[in-house]
Amino acid sequence: DWSHFSWVVIKREDRIGIRFRNLKAQTLLTFKGIERFKVQPSWKLKAKLVQPTQDFLMITNIIGQTTASKNAGKLIFEKEGQSYSLDVIDEGGKNLFIVFADQTSGVSTYGAGRFVEIPKPDREGNTEIDFNKAYNPPCAFTAFATCPLPPKQNRLSLKIEAGEKNYGHH
Repeated sequence: DWSHFSWVVIKREDRIGIRFRNLKAQTLLTFKGIERFKVQPSWKLKAKLVQPTQDFLMITNIIGQTTASKNAGKLIFEKEGQSYSLDVIDEGGKNLFIVFADQTSGVSTYGAGRFVEIPKPDREGNTEIDFNKAYNPPCAFTAFATCPLPPKQNRLSLKIEAGEKNYGHH
């Protein structure tokens, strides 16, 4: 009986693959959730999105492929009097997408980084970034995912103790 299996064809650059899932896998049936940092209002920060100087960001994935992603701009925010920035991707949805790493990466959070989405800015570029909503990429759960890695400029010298923690080892 194949009713508890699903599959979808995926394309990564010039490579074609099949994502095959067993909906009755023990890892899925015993999944109890992901540990998170306590939600803290101090990690919801006002931010400004500055127009991009380049149309595309070059993003490398976990299998070494590099693709051009639409550059939404540079997000500028402050934490404890220090200014930080993150390059932001526009994937065409209602939110903008950020791949980032910080000083918790590989310690209490997933080593390859995390994702966070932000609302598109108003006309003056004002928006917010809520690190409480930072989440793990699919690579945190399986070796068979092809996740984007944070570009060098999105590796923050800041300890972001917010959002999802490391899930464990796959």
